[in-house]
Amino acid sequence: MPLVVYLLLIFACQTFAQSVEVVPLRVGVPSSFRALSVVNNKVAWVAGSNGYIGRTTDGGATWQFSQVNGFESLDFRSLHALNRKQAIIANAGTPAHILLTADGGKTWKSVYTNTHADAFIDGIDFWNRLEGMIYGDPVDSRMLLLRTTDGGKSWKPVKQPPQLAGGEASFAASGTGIRCFNKSSVVIATGGAVSRLWYSADKGETWKAVEAPVIQGENSTGIFSVGIRGNTWIIAGGNYQQPSRTERHIYYSTDAGKTWQAPMLATRGYRECVEHLNGRVWVAVGPTGAEVSVDNGNAWNPLSDEPGFHTVRKARKGSLTLVVGNGKLHVLKLQGR
Repeated sequence: MPLVVYLLLIFACQTFAQSVEVVPLRVGVPSSFRALSVVNNKVAWVAGSNGYIGRTTDGGATWQFSQVNGFESLDFRSLHALNRKQAIIANAGTPAHILLTADGGKTWKSVYTNTHADAFIDGIDFWNRLEGMIYGDPVDSRMLLLRTTDGGKSWKPVKQPPQLAGGEASFAASGTGIRCFNKSSVVIATGGAVSRLWYSADKGETWKAVEAPVIQGENSTGIFSVGIRGNTWIIAGGNYQQPSRTERHIYYSTDAGKTWQAPMLATRGYRECVEHLNGRVWVAVGPTGAEVSVDNGNAWNPLSDEPGFHTVRKARKGSLTLVVGNGKLHVLKLQGR
C-alpha cells in the first residue's frame, strides 16, 4: 500500500474515533456482562454473571435488572432477544440450560437442559424470528449444536454437527463466535489446539471447515469473535492469558474466508468481540481497550483505553450500539447525534 494512502487511512480512523463518545450508563448490580442483544433503537437486553439479566425499552436511558429465579448462581453468556417481550438466554458451564421469557423477563421457562459433563454453551444467533442456532463445546468429539424452528420454544440437536479435532473447542467470551446471515448461512468459530471457522450454507445440515491464520495451539488461543458483512469477514481473538499480545490476533477477508490478510495497523491486543457498525466501519473491543476501523479491517485506531470490555453490539434494526463488560454498560455515540 502506498504510504500516502496508508496515512490517509490512519487519519480517517483518528478522525472517526474523535467523533465517537463511549458514554457509561448506570449498572448498579454485581454482574460481569458478556451477553448482549440489541433489537432496535429502543430495545436491548444484557445478561451476565450471578444470574442477572437487564432490559431497556428507551434506548438505554433506563434499565431494569433482575436475577433469574432459581438460576441466581449461573453465568449467562449467550442471549438473543426477539423483541421487548421475548428473549432466550443460556449459561456457560454444566449443566447447560436454555431459558425463554415471553413477558419481558418477569418469568423464565426452562426449554432445554444438558447434564453431560462436557456440555458448555458458547453462543446463539437467529436467521429470523423463528429459526435460530445454539452451539457449544464438543460432546463426544462433536460440536454441541442445536436448532430451533419455533422461536426458541424447543431445541433439537443437529443431525451431523462438525467433528472437531482434539483440543478444539470454543469461547463463550462475547456470544459472537456464531453469526447467522443471509437466509440460511451460518459461521461458527472454534479455538484452542485448533482454531478455524465452520461454515454451513443450509442451516447446519452440512459443514465445511475454513482455515484461519490466527494464533492457536493452546487452550487459551484462537478466534473469539467473527464478523460478517457480505464477502468481508473479520476474525478477532488472540491469547486471553496474554491480553496485550498484538500479533496473529485479528485478520480480515474480502472473499468470504477464502484468503486472509493481516491489517496494516492492528488492534492493541487480544480482542473478544468485533462488530460491524455501518459502511466500512467496524469496532473491536477487549479487556485492554477498543479500536475502530473505517476501511473494513485494514487499519485499527484507538477508540478507548478503558479496560474490562467484553462485547459490543449494534441494533439489528437501527443505530443503537452498546458496549458491555465487567460491571460495565456503555453506549457508543456519534457526536451530534
